[in-house]
Amino acid sequence: MADVMRGAGRTTLLGEVTEELRRRILSGELAQGERLVEDRLAALLGVSRNPVRESIRVLAAEGFVEVVPRVGATVARLTAEEGEELFDVRMAVEGLAARLAARKRSPEAVARLRRVLDAAKEAVEAGRPAEVAELNTAFHLAVGQAAGNSYLNLMMKPMVLRAQWVFSQTAAVRGPHSWTEHLSLCEAIAAGDEDEAQARAVAHVAAARRSFLAAVTRTANHPADPDHPADPNHADDADDANHPDAQSGIGTPRRG
Repeated sequence: MADVMRGAGRTTLLGEVTEELRRRILSGELAQGERLVEDRLAALLGVSRNPVRESIRVLAAEGFVEVVPRVGATVARLTAEEGEELFDVRMAVEGLAARLAARKRSPEAVARLRRVLDAAKEAVEAGRPAEVAELNTAFHLAVGQAAGNSYLNLMMKPMVLRAQWVFSQTAAVRGPHSWTEHLSLCEAIAAGDEDEAQARAVAHVAAARRSFLAAVTRTANHPADPDHPADPNHADDADDANHPDAQSGIGTPRRG
C-alpha cells in the first residue's frame, strides 16, 4: 500500500509540475528558445530534479519543448508555418463543434458558456490579460463539451492549448475583440442556429489567424520596437507574454 501511495504522490507531483511549466510557457514567462535548466527549475518550483525531468519529457511530447541530444531542452519556437497549420485545423474542428453545440443547445451548456463569458468580460475590463487567456481557453473547451461528441473532445484540448500559446504572441489588445466574437458565437449556439454558429466560429478563427500573422510580421520587421505598437484589430486567443504573475513556485516545498 505504501508503494502505491508513493506512486500516486509522484503522479500527482508530476501533474502539478507539468501544469506549472506549461502555464509558464503559455504565458511567455519561459520564452521561446529559452534553455530549460533542470536544477534552476527545480529550485524555482521547490521540487527535486526528477519531476522536472519527467515534465520536460511530457511537454516535449506535447510540442512545447524541444530536446536536442547533448544540448538539452529549450522552449520550442512557434513558427508562422505552424500557426497557419493550426488555424487550418481550428477552422474545421471549431466550426463543427459550434454547429453541433447549436444543434444540441442544452440549457446547461449554454449557461456554462455564459458564465465563462461573464468572467471574461470582467477580466477584460479589469485589464487582466493572463486571466482573459485562461478564460478564452475555457470558452473554447466549453463549446467542445456542448457539442457532445466524444471524438471531437479528444481533439479539442490539445488543439486549444496550442491555440492559447499562439494567442500569447498577440495577447492583451486582442482580448476585447475576442470576447465580443465569443459573445456572438454564444448567441448563435443559444438560438440553435447551426449555420450561423459554424459561420461565426470560423470567422472568429479567421480573425485570430490575421492577428497572429500580423504580429509575426511586426516582430520580424520591428523587433521590440516601441514605435510599432500592436494593432488592436489584429490579435489571437490566449495569455499575455508581458504579464508574468510573479509566482515563484507551485506551493509545495521540496517534494519528489
